[in-house]
Amino acid sequence: MPLQADLREVAEEIGPGVVADRRDIHQHPELGFQEHRTAALVAARLRDLGLDVRIGVGGTGVVGLLRGGKPGKTVLLRADMDALPIEEANDTSYRSRNPGVMHACGHDAHSAMLLGVAWLLAHYRDQIPGNVKFMFQPAEEGGGGAQRMIDEGVLADPPVDAAFGMHVDTERFVGQVALRSGPAMASSDRFVITIRGKGGHAASPHRTVDPIVVGAHLITALQTVVAREVAPNEPAVITVGSLSAGTTNNVIPDTATLTGTVRAFNPDVRQTIERRIGELARGITRAMRANADVDYRVGYPVLVNHPESVALVKDALGNLLGPSAIIEREPVMGAEDFAFILQKVPGAMIHLGVRDRAWGRPRPVHTATFDLNEAALPVGVAAMAATALRFLEEGVS
Repeated sequence: MPLQADLREVAEEIGPGVVADRRDIHQHPELGFQEHRTAALVAARLRDLGLDVRIGVGGTGVVGLLRGGKPGKTVLLRADMDALPIEEANDTSYRSRNPGVMHACGHDAHSAMLLGVAWLLAHYRDQIPGNVKFMFQPAEEGGGGAQRMIDEGVLADPPVDAAFGMHVDTERFVGQVALRSGPAMASSDRFVITIRGKGGHAASPHRTVDPIVVGAHLITALQTVVAREVAPNEPAVITVGSLSAGTTNNVIPDTATLTGTVRAFNPDVRQTIERRIGELARGITRAMRANADVDYRVGYPVLVNHPESVALVKDALGNLLGPSAIIEREPVMGAEDFAFILQKVPGAMIHLGVRDRAWGRPRPVHTATFDLNEAALPVGVAAMAATALRFLEEGVS
């Protein structure tokens, strides 16, 4: 088996290829369930390495299976492939060539690093006890691609014993990794509230029921749910992300639409917020002579890292990167559909530092100026490989 020093050295040697893959994928971003080019690139690379490859899993997902030379358990490593509907503002040689679409959450890096891990481990396959399953999933950004891949057997044949994912972290510097045991990322739900009033001339508002004014009152009232109905020590968020109504300045429209998201860690808090959004929407609109249709959609669950898996990662990466590189991560209100995987098998999500120390401030995900220091990519490759090997080694009796 390769030593930790060997992993770092080999990862650095293949680093230019990983960077090239990241830039190629970055220039050709694809939205959820449309990742046809990316999936084809991934599948071709995995086949070239001699892996068993399945395509079209959960839509556009790809699964590669590396069978080790010795019997043992099966570990799954996951990357996501989809981009976001954002117009890139960066002026780089590898900026997006697809108007209005950008890899603004690092999924290009996730896919490139996992291809690097596949290359690295394939060259040690005869020494590996067990199997490594590489999961390249579609539609993490709200599409629930992980669940669809579960439904289509990604955790079976052979059954997966543990799963690990990696996500870029723009708050941490290159060479650092962050993770926490237990609940680490929030659940994520979405809602659409359609307010139905009575339109008319803007100069005669008394003859109308203005859905925009009703919507404004409802937005304010929704903020009281977390502020006054959720315990202060329970993290929760209600954000109204859009209010859409009307087409011109002198007409009061018939309808207004609010869309938003709910984040929580406690299932009881999550249910309370869902109930209160409906009650407030219907009560306030009725009091103001309007009506409301509420479409509340339960989304991703809380991502819970298993304590034993976190301990394994900390031990493996402490040896690889040094103990000071491992940072305890605070819970965040962002969500991840890797949570569906961790509901089924033990594992953990690892957050890889990608911030350049020369940058005055982070370049956060989900923005048009997101970017990363590509020196982090070989670190991520070595970290994921070390985690997989440590799990398989510990599974040998």
